[in-house]
Amino acid sequence: MLPLLVLVAGLVLWASSSTGQAANPFRGQRLYVDPASPARRQAVAWQRSRPADAAHMMRIANQPQAIWLGDWIPNIRAEVDRLVTQISAAGALPVLVAYNIPNRDCGLHSRGGARSGDNYRRWAQDFARGLRGRRAVVILEPDALPSMDCLPLRLRDERMALMREAVQTLTAGGAAVYIDAGNANWRQPADMAALLRGAGIDRAQGFALNVSNFHNVQVNLTYGDRLSRLVGGKHFIIDTSRNGRGTPVVPEWCNARNQALGRAPTTNTGHPLADAFLWVKMPGQSDGNCNGGPRAGAWWPDYALELSRAAEALGSMMPR
Repeated sequence: MLPLLVLVAGLVLWASSSTGQAANPFRGQRLYVDPASPARRQAVAWQRSRPADAAHMMRIANQPQAIWLGDWIPNIRAEVDRLVTQISAAGALPVLVAYNIPNRDCGLHSRGGARSGDNYRRWAQDFARGLRGRRAVVILEPDALPSMDCLPLRLRDERMALMREAVQTLTAGGAAVYIDAGNANWRQPADMAALLRGAGIDRAQGFALNVSNFHNVQVNLTYGDRLSRLVGGKHFIIDTSRNGRGTPVVPEWCNARNQALGRAPTTNTGHPLADAFLWVKMPGQSDGNCNGGPRAGAWWPDYALELSRAAEALGSMMPR
C-alpha cells in the first residue's frame, strides 16, 4: 500500500489509502522561498544602481524553487538534514532534486554524477538518512530515463536497477518520490511508461514533467494524462519555471532564448492528476556552455532578467 497524508491530533502522518493511490503530498502545504537565493542576492546588489532590474529579479526571488543536490555536495547526508530541518522549521515542505546518477547527461553540459553504481547506492542511502523520516518531496534524476539510449545495454540495465533502488530507499526514508519523465516532445507515452515501470513507478508517488524545459502547461497536462493512464493512474508535477511563452524550442533547448517565466508555483493546479506546478529549474541557472551561457548550474543574471522581463510583458506568471 502507498502512503497517504492524514491529520491525526494535529500531526501530519503517513498512512495508506484504500485505493492504493497516494494522496497529493502537496495538499495543504506551503512551498519554501529561499531567503538567500542567487536571485535575491542579485536584487539586493542592483537595488541602488539598477532598481528596475532589481524589481525584475525580485519576481524570481519571491517564488519557491526546488533545491538540486548532486556530486558537488561533499556530505549529502548532512546537507539533506540541514535543508529539511531549515525548511521544515519555516513551516514549508522541502522539495529536493536528486541529480547524481552515473554517466549523468551522457557526458554533455551537465556531465558528472556518481563514479559507479555502488557509489550511487551509498549516496542514495545517505540522502535518505538525511531525511530522518521527515516529510519531503524528491524529484528523482532529471533526464536519466528519457536520455538513456546514449548508454550501452549493460549500463541501461544498471541505470534501471539504480533508479528502482533509489525509489525504494528514498520512499522508505520518508520522501514522496516523483521520477523524472522528460517532456511531452521527447518520448511517446507508451515508451516513457515502459521506462517508468522499469524504474519502479509502482513504488513512487508519481512522475515529473518538463524539468528544465519550455513546453506550455496544457501540452504537459495532456501528455501527463496519457502517461498516467499507462502507469496505474499515477499523479505528476510540472516544471513551469521557464514555460511562460510555451513555444517549441528547435533545435537547441539549452539556454533557449526568447522564453519567459511560467506560472508561479502553486499546489492548487485545478487538475485532478497534477499535484503541483513547481519551479524545479531555477530561472537564471545556466543549462551549460551554450547560447552564451556559463557552465551548467552557474548563476546567469542576464538570462534571469530576460525571463522576468518577458514574463511581465506576457503576464505569464498569472494563472490562466
